[in-house]
Amino acid sequence: MRIEKCWFCSSSIYPGHGIQFVRNDAKIFRFCRSKCHKNFKMKRNPRKVKWTKAYRRLHGKDMTQDTTFEFERKRNRPAKYDRNEMFDTLKAIPIISKVRSGRQKKHIEKRLVKNTENKRKWDKAQLEQDIGLIQEPTLASITHGKIKIPKQPQVEENRAMEE
Repeated sequence: MRIEKCWFCSSSIYPGHGIQFVRNDAKIFRFCRSKCHKNFKMKRNPRKVKWTKAYRRLHGKDMTQDTTFEFERKRNRPAKYDRNEMFDTLKAIPIISKVRSGRQKKHIEKRLVKNTENKRKWDKAQLEQDIGLIQEPTLASITHGKIKIPKQPQVEENRAMEE
């Protein structure tokens, strides 16, 4: 069973699924769904369409350079069957997937750090800009670029009720 890749979005196409387009020069294009086929017919560039893997790789959203991708590469050379080699390969598959998932987690965390820093800066600027919208602006004071809002003394209503 051969699992093909969609020409447009690079997702997997299982046997019996998808659309196949053969151009006049005998080049074969396989598409996973009609959405990809229609975008291809409209001559859209997959690197400019945000939901494709080509766009995600180009803009640093997905991992591009990793040694674990070497195992997924398509090889057209027939290989001589070797039982020991096949056993070693099957044993290595879970280890490789574990390494890849760990590297993907690190990649995502690295991307999120930038976003959280920018979000904090934006939030701080918004808070400093809109400090007057807080309920009691007389209690709010800005000192040394940090915002301090002193706590209000709690009124003891329980005593008044007891008496």
